[in-house]
Amino acid sequence: MSATTIPDYGTLGERAAAGLKPRALSDEQKVAKAKEAFLAGMTADMATYLESCIHCGMCAEACHFYIATGEAKYTPIFKVEPLKKVYRRELAPLRAFNRFVSRDITVQDLEDWKELAYDSCTQCGRCSLLCPMGIHIQSMIQVVRNGLAAAGMAPAELQAVSDEQKDKGSILGAGADKLREVVERVRAKGIEVPLDKDKADVLVLSSALDFLKDESVLAATAKVMNKLGVSWTIRSDGFESANFGALSGDVQAQKRISKRVIDAAMAAGAKKVIVAECGHAYPVLRWEAATLYGKTLPFEILSVAEYLGQELKAGRLKVKKAGNGASHVTFHDPCKLGRMGGSFDESRDVLRALGVKLTEMESHGRTNLCCGGGGGVAMLKSALPLRQKAFELKREEVERTGAPTVVTACNTCMQNLEAGKAWLNWDKDIVNLVQLVSDNLA
Repeated sequence: MSATTIPDYGTLGERAAAGLKPRALSDEQKVAKAKEAFLAGMTADMATYLESCIHCGMCAEACHFYIATGEAKYTPIFKVEPLKKVYRRELAPLRAFNRFVSRDITVQDLEDWKELAYDSCTQCGRCSLLCPMGIHIQSMIQVVRNGLAAAGMAPAELQAVSDEQKDKGSILGAGADKLREVVERVRAKGIEVPLDKDKADVLVLSSALDFLKDESVLAATAKVMNKLGVSWTIRSDGFESANFGALSGDVQAQKRISKRVIDAAMAAGAKKVIVAECGHAYPVLRWEAATLYGKTLPFEILSVAEYLGQELKAGRLKVKKAGNGASHVTFHDPCKLGRMGGSFDESRDVLRALGVKLTEMESHGRTNLCCGGGGGVAMLKSALPLRQKAFELKREEVERTGAPTVVTACNTCMQNLEAGKAWLNWDKDIVNLVQLVSDNLA
């Protein structure tokens, strides 16, 4: 079983931050832009959520950062306090009274909430799932991010990559030219990669975050697609799964980045778009892209794990019993693929077909504990101590399974698990699902 080389996201983020051009905004402009973004993102549902919270503390018990530290400030609903203040003064039924008894938000409020909106939220959605009032806390934290980004106050690591991706179509200098270079390396291994086909039934996405160091993930994906015998392509004008506009909170960047994929899929006449093993990319493309685009997308969007599960069930994907030490595994559910997308069975069906012994962690499936690196957190140097504390929860769960191998289907989870392995001198093998399938095709 070949290993996947994963770039260190913290190092990548630090490198990107050095090139950020700061926004020249006064304090008054920052507050005005943040409030404008808060109000633009405020839906009727969110207004209901803000009126419905009963302060029970259940969301705190759901959050891996709160569990790991016991610090009250990491209570998820507290992370939306700036949004709540603006709502109460501008939109709430008692807004005239609220303006009289409460002050407006300040730049200091925005500064104070940066850590809570970015460093201590992986957008995993566990707080929303476990809230007894059905409050979608995660979506409101995203609106707080939108406000901070509009004010030019998103973390430099995320904003710099978001700006680059929006303007140049590349991530850390890796764009269409880098893709072509990687495709040639894969072809040199005897694996065909149909690049820039005019027409194809399936558009396969990749990510610069996968091939900045090597081509193993793209090679594994190509092997599987070729074995299935489908009409597929990867296109240099729309290949990137990751969307740093969504991670930073820059809505316009998110829209432009998503549109590249939409345009590429429509140009190829694709019936399906397969999202690479990228956690946040899945909901961003599957649901949010159509909203920002303004109309229904004429193709189906699937994660690669969902696609593998569907092809296995249809009898087209055939695998053999996995060897090389992968006989006993535990599976880490990527939060956005599982909790948000409801995709749990497909990955497990593939593992069963591979003949491995699967031992589940105590929290798995819908209530799975996040690994602590999603939502752009893995890119933030400032978040490292908090991320390491949260990772201990995942490590302990893995240890209790007794499995020597952890399988996942998200490159950010993969990177964070690998980073945890390095921090702790951990003896676990970390394997991504698509590579495991590629190594064991029948």
